[in-house]
Amino acid sequence: MPVILAHGALGPFDEIIFIGIAVIFVMMMAVSWFRSQAMTEDDFEDEDSLGKEGEHFELQ
Repeated sequence: MPVILAHGALGPFDEIIFIGIAVIFVMMMAVSWFRSQAMTEDDFEDEDSLGKEGEHFELQ
């Protein structure tokens, strides 16, 4: 197996670990994106307040 992305003390296992971490990162980003697409308008308003009800500032 040619070493393409990583080359360290573990040899080819560096490559496997690096690709595994990249796959996990892409999966986490995909889950985050799908969750954000499923949110309703009310869910976004709840996140904006961050538990501080009544603190709204008028923009100028």
